[in-house]
Amino acid sequence: LSFSFSLCTSNPFQDGPDTKTSKSQERRAASLCFSAVKFASSLNSEAIVPDSFRGRPLCMDQFRALFGACRLPESTNKDTVAVNPDSTHVVVLENNQMYCFQALWPDGTVAVNEDDILEILLAIKADASKVKPEVSSRNALGVLTTLSRQEWANARQDIVSSSDHNKTALEIVDGALFILVIDDVIPKDIHEAAANMLHGTYDLRSQDNLIDYQAGSCCNRWYDKLQVIVCQNGQAGINFEHSAIDGHTALRFVSDIFADNVVTFAKSITRTIYSDRSFFPSLIQAEVRRASVENPAFVTPKKLNFDLPQSVLNKIYYAETALSDQIVASDTYVLEFTGFGKTLIVHNKMSPDSFVQLSMQLAHYRLYGKIVSQYEPVLTKGFYHGRTEAMRTATEKAARFCEVYLDPNAANAEKLAALRVATQHHSAGIKLAASGKGIERHLFALMKIAEKNGIPTPDFFSSTPYKKLNHTVLSTSNCGNPSLRLFGFGPVVQDGFGIGYIIKDNGLQYSISSKHRQTERFAHTLKQTLIDMGKLLQPRNSVTVTSGPVANARTLSKKAEYLEAWGDTFGEATAAVTTSKKPPKSPLQNPQLLKGRSSRILVRQPSMKSSQIRKFGQSIAPCNSWVDEDKS
Repeated sequence: LSFSFSLCTSNPFQDGPDTKTSKSQERRAASLCFSAVKFASSLNSEAIVPDSFRGRPLCMDQFRALFGACRLPESTNKDTVAVNPDSTHVVVLENNQMYCFQALWPDGTVAVNEDDILEILLAIKADASKVKPEVSSRNALGVLTTLSRQEWANARQDIVSSSDHNKTALEIVDGALFILVIDDVIPKDIHEAAANMLHGTYDLRSQDNLIDYQAGSCCNRWYDKLQVIVCQNGQAGINFEHSAIDGHTALRFVSDIFADNVVTFAKSITRTIYSDRSFFPSLIQAEVRRASVENPAFVTPKKLNFDLPQSVLNKIYYAETALSDQIVASDTYVLEFTGFGKTLIVHNKMSPDSFVQLSMQLAHYRLYGKIVSQYEPVLTKGFYHGRTEAMRTATEKAARFCEVYLDPNAANAEKLAALRVATQHHSAGIKLAASGKGIERHLFALMKIAEKNGIPTPDFFSSTPYKKLNHTVLSTSNCGNPSLRLFGFGPVVQDGFGIGYIIKDNGLQYSISSKHRQTERFAHTLKQTLIDMGKLLQPRNSVTVTSGPVANARTLSKKAEYLEAWGDTFGEATAAVTTSKKPPKSPLQNPQLLKGRSSRILVRQPSMKSSQIRKFGQSIAPCNSWVDEDKS
């Protein structure tokens, strides 16, 4: 997706629940980082089980851009997504300072375990705390990634051209597997937790000389890459760059590392009961060969220092003030509705996703009295290199439902009938989009091809209806999975709402963001709308006992015909069942067959060898037994 404002509000975020393994920030970060590194190793060896949906395999191409990928700003052209397939290191951001350590051996084997990473993170924290926040905020290089792409490209050029050292340091950041962000913040509630994962916190403080500095976590970010964010109280989530991957790909990553954490926790509490460690098999299959045992210097963490000219320091300050303006203008509110969920909606033979989509349109109609453009992405990974198609909820049937619902003279039976017609119409549109029969991506591609080749575009693309359709006031997406508590993103137009929702068996969760809108009021209206819509549904406890023939019972138990939450199908796809630890390679997994056929937006990053990275930067020894390679 591309938005008209900075990346700080466009990158989606996903927040998983605490596994209760520890409230220690460093322990939680180490646990998640270890699982993420194992996932990267497993992906590199093609040992992960491919995604599928209802038995149909899904394209796995997006996983090429999950690790070692970075969106690079270009001053004279469109941005590129550069991928380093040989990436072996992780970059850590703490107190606006950058560190790196080797996490994989050159052959892709995992080089650290959870305890090793914990020692590394404790050493990094000790070093990062030596710099006061008012000093580190002035050198918060990551805040530049929130600038417009042209401004960021110019600033990046200034950094690179000022010294070869800076160029190398940036290449290390670009080529990292991912960014592990350690935040010095404890969200006071779920709303602040969502906001922190989306854009960080705003905490302006003053020094004795009355000069303000930004002490919030908003500067402790690098929005051009996949970020694993861990708060001071152990709350964690991810923020991912959306250009090359969709939420479904990020969800697979989050689901696997969270489930791996759960398995690890289960092993720890049953260690004295089950002597057989294979009783709880590891979810992520990856070989671990600890470098701290055979070559400690290999994983010694290094600090990445930058020699920044005054022009760049000025841009960092102005980027922070512009970012702070956006955060102050933004509002995030989380609605956790527990009245009913997927189970009751399915019991009434309706699609949960269609039901939720109509709830948002109706809430807006109740609050503002008009139907607006509403967007929902539909997964098309069933096709090679497939991403999404657009579904528009604001149909004639949806408008009719809103009108009937607010008609004081309409009976409940009439409202329910209108709701059924609208949900069925929405589900039919989802099916068409998912099967490659949508029209919006096709039209958009034709328009871009024409622009690229200097071909005049038809008046249709500049018409008022087409512009109104693409002015998406309600930008929505479904990301349902038990591993997540929160999922959201910012609005795509200045007067819009960005709404990420999760459909659970007995509840519905919405994370709503907007700029200068009544976000909380919209959420309250949505809650009341759900309560009222729930009154139209038949409760599950309305079963009666009859003495009719058995045949009638069979008829009643016939499976309801409805379409489950397809949305972006973030939570609907499941891994294919396999009995082997490493499934056989399909033609799409064969590197020889894929040569020259990878996604066209991706370019290969120049790979830096692990030995080059280890010799760069200032060593931060985790413990006395770990020595600096340069001195050994």
